[in-house]
Amino acid sequence: MASAATPRLTVDTKNSKAEPTRAPAARKDERAPAAKPEPVILETRNLSIFYGHNEAVKRVSLPIAERQITAIIGPSGCGKSTLLRSLNRMNEFLAEVRMEGEVLYRERNLYAPDVDPVEVRARIGMVFQKPNPFPKSIFQNVAWGPALNGLVPKRELPALVETSLRQANLWDEVKDRLDASGLSLSGGQQQRLCIARALAMKPEIILMDEPASALDPISTARIEDLLFELKESYSIVIVTHNMQQAARVSDYTAFMDLGVMVEFGETDQVFTRPRESRTSKRTRRIRPSRRRPWSRGSRSTPRAGTCTPSTTSRSSP
Repeated sequence: MASAATPRLTVDTKNSKAEPTRAPAARKDERAPAAKPEPVILETRNLSIFYGHNEAVKRVSLPIAERQITAIIGPSGCGKSTLLRSLNRMNEFLAEVRMEGEVLYRERNLYAPDVDPVEVRARIGMVFQKPNPFPKSIFQNVAWGPALNGLVPKRELPALVETSLRQANLWDEVKDRLDASGLSLSGGQQQRLCIARALAMKPEIILMDEPASALDPISTARIEDLLFELKESYSIVIVTHNMQQAARVSDYTAFMDLGVMVEFGETDQVFTRPRESRTSKRTRRIRPSRRRPWSRGSRSTPRAGTCTPSTTSRSSP
C-alpha cells in the first residue's frame, strides 16, 4: 500500500485518459511494434535501460495486451529480464541502473514522482525463475503479503489463501497440510505456491521470468496449463529461452536481440511469417501445432495457438 507521504497509484480503468508525467526525454524508437494489440493495459515507449554506461535495453516500445499472454524471447544477455523487471520497477533495487523513456500502466507513467513503487508492485506481480518460497508455512507464504499490507481483514485471510491456492491449481495438493513449510514442497509445487503468493495481492498483471526453466517436464506442463487459465483474469508477460514454450502459451511475442526489440506481433505471425531475417533464424524450425492442456487430457492432443519443433527447416522469407 502507498505510504501517507506518497499518493496512491489511482487509475480510472474504464476511461484512462490521464496525461502521464513524462520521464526524461528518450531517443527516437528504432523499431516500433508492427501491430498494436487492443486493449493495451501496459506499455513501454522508447524505453532505454543502462547499467552504468552500458545500454542493455535500447529504445523499446512494447504494448502489453489486457488479459492476453505476451512472451519475450531472445538469446541470453539480450535484455529480456532487464526489460521485464522495468515493468514493475524492480530494477530500482540495483544501484547503477538508470532509465530513459516511459512505462505506462493504463496511460499512467509508473516512474512519475508521485507514484509509489510499492503500489506498483502490488498491481504488477512478479514470479521469478527459481521458486523462492518464504521459510514459513504454506498458509503464511500466501497470507503474509495481504496481511502486511492490510489488503483484507484478518478474518478473511483463510478464504483469500484458499482462493489463491485454487487459482494456482495447488489447493487440492496442500489443503490438509497448510501448516507445513513451503520449502517442503516439490519444485513445481513451490513455483505454483509463488504464483499463489503473487495472486493473493490481487494484481492485474503478472510478470514471469522463465518460471518453468528449473522444473521437470510434467511440472512445466502444469505451469503452462495454469497460464491458460490465469489469462482469463490477468494480463501475463513471460520471459523464456524456450521458443517452443513461447509458441505454445503466448498470444503475442516480442523477439529481442542485443537490447533491441527486433520484432513484435501475434505469435503465429512471428513464428510462421517473421518480417525480420534475425527473427527467422531463431524461429524457422518451429511450426504451428495443437495441444490440449496436460491436466485435462492427452498430452499429445492438439491445442490451438501452440507450436512444436518442425522436422524440416524452411527458408527465410
